[in-house]
Amino acid sequence: MALPINIEDLLHKRKVESNRIEFKKGWNPISIYHSICAFANDIDNLGGGYIIIGIEEENGVAKRPAIGIPIEKLDGIQKDMQRFNNLIEPYYMPRTSIEEIDGVSIFVIWCYAGTNRPYAVPSDVTAKLKKATYYVRNNSCSIEAKGEVLDELRDLANKTPFDERGNENIQLSDISFALVRDHLATVGSSLLDTLNFSAFSETLEQMELYTGSTEKRVLKNVAAMMFCENLDKIFPETYVRIAQFYEGREVAPDNFKEYPIIKGSVPQMIKKTMEFFEVNIIQEQIIKQEFDARSIRYFNYPYQALEEAVVNAFYHRDYSVREPIEIVIEPQRISILSFAGPDRSISDESIKEAKSLRSRRYKNKLLGSFLKALDLSEGWATGIPTIQQKLQENGSPRATIETDENRTYFLIDIPCHPQFLATHKTTHKTTLKTTHKILSLMKENPSITIEELCEKCGLTRDGLNWNIRKLKKEGLIIRVGGKKQGHWEVKE
Repeated sequence: MALPINIEDLLHKRKVESNRIEFKKGWNPISIYHSICAFANDIDNLGGGYIIIGIEEENGVAKRPAIGIPIEKLDGIQKDMQRFNNLIEPYYMPRTSIEEIDGVSIFVIWCYAGTNRPYAVPSDVTAKLKKATYYVRNNSCSIEAKGEVLDELRDLANKTPFDERGNENIQLSDISFALVRDHLATVGSSLLDTLNFSAFSETLEQMELYTGSTEKRVLKNVAAMMFCENLDKIFPETYVRIAQFYEGREVAPDNFKEYPIIKGSVPQMIKKTMEFFEVNIIQEQIIKQEFDARSIRYFNYPYQALEEAVVNAFYHRDYSVREPIEIVIEPQRISILSFAGPDRSISDESIKEAKSLRSRRYKNKLLGSFLKALDLSEGWATGIPTIQQKLQENGSPRATIETDENRTYFLIDIPCHPQFLATHKTTHKTTLKTTHKILSLMKENPSITIEELCEKCGLTRDGLNWNIRKLKKEGLIIRVGGKKQGHWEVKE
């Protein structure tokens, strides 16, 4: 079967963490089945892993060109696996694929995270006397699970992440063929070559999007999250609400604008939300230095910081809670609210300091794997550190995090760059009175100049330009013609 990811991305560890990939020069079933068992147990909730046979490893990197596996040996390896898979308790069958690279064949074993963990396998699958043993991953090694580690593994077995659970309410007709096709094309999966509408469910089966017994297969929640264009039909209230308070919620609660609700699949909503920020919110300031050819550049909000915050809101939210993701934009900050809150394994101190919120218990670990394949998530609890890093590089204050005692919500505040905030306080008068005055002056004299508007409104040039940009974005005014001979048109 084909892999759900491009083989070159896998070899170069571009889409998958390095400790989820293991290279093997040749077929060694004893050690390989230790790793298959460990990946299936997935104690760190990373989404399983891949074993690539026919490639040597050098300093953690695939050595090219690949050694490969002789064609005549591939059939024997697959027959061995059919026999050894029956030794895993409970039964588990990893996916396999023969790939062609560097002019040779390699054998890839995709070990997805199992739903019936913990799994055990004989310490020597080739021995006559077989002792069932539990294995887990420790960094890049597969080790026997003992003591507290084994207790933790058994404890995790009772906590199947929400996105991996089957959902009888999700029908095949809810899954967009176009979204699946676009996803496979984006990640470079060879499954795209065999994708067709008549056998659509077979492709979803190969993508591990079905679960349940042979008699009753049901789609997993993650299938809807990724590929349902009407996700709020499956999970009510799953959409994004955005409101902008021009002077702040406390200063002028009535001076605000609510934007159209953003709906779609999770990737679609992330994309649309970021497009909204790019068009309506993010601004760049360039300061030319007197004795230096280089200019100082900064943004009111760095794009990557906002993107990480938005992705985190979708990745870690509780899709069983009927609450939308809410984004509130104020002069001082952008606040992103999602439900539920951080896992209880994360300390109050880490939340207060807004550091790395590392947890081994993820609500939607499989969703994280899909988002990582799209370069939207790192999957290593690096979202908050990345936000803080990008803010620091931009010269912005640190983001802050808030939740309640019961961890029912997660609120992150992304602060505005101080220079933009200062400009807003001194020159950007965003009251309705100022807006109406600008519109009235333009109506009375469509040829009115910027200088005249500044004088009559009591605004600096920067302040007036800021208001004009806002009015243009809202479709209230347009400029017809050039600066000298043009005029303003005010929309009713």
